Amino acid sequence: MASGSAGTAGPGWRSPDSEALFDAILRLETPDEVAAFLRDLCTLGELHDLAQRWAVVRLLDAGMHYAEISRTTGASTATITRIASWLNHGEGGYRLALRRVAGG
Repeated sequence: MASGSAGTAGPGWRSPDSEALFDAILRLETPDEVAAFLRDLCTLGELHDLAQRWAVVRLLDAGMHYAEISRTTGASTATITRIASWLNHGEGGYRLALRRVAGG
């Protein structure tokens, strides 16, 4: 997919620091290691936001209506719309993760 096609992140969003972060995450081996790393890296609010976005992605993929997703997750419909845009027109990361989690 085209880089940044769903939002404002253009080709320059990948920096040496972001690449180092991606590499660090890939080297973690268990869910507990990932949890510890993310807890050290992020505030509780940031972790909540990330978890909420992933919940929205899964519910969108399951075909749930935006209003129901909003009631279920507490995410605003504006946030859900933005996530849906990235799900359908972004970098492909959401779709890849959904497939991997489903075992495909």
